[in-house]
Amino acid sequence: MNDPVSVQEVMNREYVGASASDGLVETAELLVREGEPAALVLEGNDPVAVVTRADILGYLVSEGTPETATVEDVMTESYPSIGPEARLPEARDRMATHSTQWVVVVEDGEPLGTLTGQGILSSVRLASEATERRDEATQVVTPERATAEGTTATEDSFEEQGICSACGTLTRSLASLNGQLLCADCRDV
Repeated sequence: MNDPVSVQEVMNREYVGASASDGLVETAELLVREGEPAALVLEGNDPVAVVTRADILGYLVSEGTPETATVEDVMTESYPSIGPEARLPEARDRMATHSTQWVVVVEDGEPLGTLTGQGILSSVRLASEATERRDEATQVVTPERATAEGTTATEDSFEEQGICSACGTLTRSLASLNGQLLCADCRDV
């Protein structure tokens, strides 16, 4: 049996940082450009809050003053965090508890990076690939073997799929290229 994967094995070691006085529109542009769901609000190197794309959109829709709005107007002081040694099931549970698709990875009060639901799904894909390729003597039924033996393989099983790092598509045909898991379309680009 393999041990569950730790957060530090699949986390993104980079994160978007902002200060409370940063402009809201500029922060939104940064989040969109970097493809991140949230920015960590820092005082020096200390994380004090987060601001998400949803927070920004909600504020702009209800308040309507983007010219003067700052991160401080919409930031949330509580946010999901987890240690780097935690296992992925715990991270998944933390995301579910906070109704988010991300957690901040923190050690000794210092942010180390982020983990997203996409990162967890990608790691599940890698783990299932390793399991499927076991020696025939272990009697693991892979989709190919199931078809050959006439048994039913579930076509839409999440264990058989992963998410493309470039376009976010859920697919069975991922391949690692330059440290990213890419679908056939993105590998061709």
